Amino acid sequence: MGASKTEHFTEHQNQIALLAKAMGHPARIAILEFLLEAKSCICGDIVNELPLAQPTVSQHLKELKNAGLIKGNIEGNAICYCINEEGFEKIKTFFETLTCKSTTSPSNESCC
Repeated sequence: MGASKTEHFTEHQNQIALLAKAMGHPARIAILEFLLEAKSCICGDIVNELPLAQPTVSQHLKELKNAGLIKGNIEGNAICYCINEEGFEKIKTFFETLTCKSTTSPSNESCC
């Protein structure tokens, strides 16, 4: 397997790629949607919301946390999770920029 050569890309590009990779699994999207709907920290209820085993959910939570999309705080013997606004702001800004550029650039109807 070849090297990813991330050093050839900007820090911003690498950060967005990390966030996108973390969002690249349907279980993680389901977790994010659940946390967004809850609008508060969730302790333990996430496993009940998904058709996955607790260790699998924990691994997905770990990936989302490592990417900076969620935060986890220890409360007693449980970890409570909520959305990390900073990570979401990066994703939001990136997609807004793409959308803006795509709507302001001239249409190239001869393009594939």
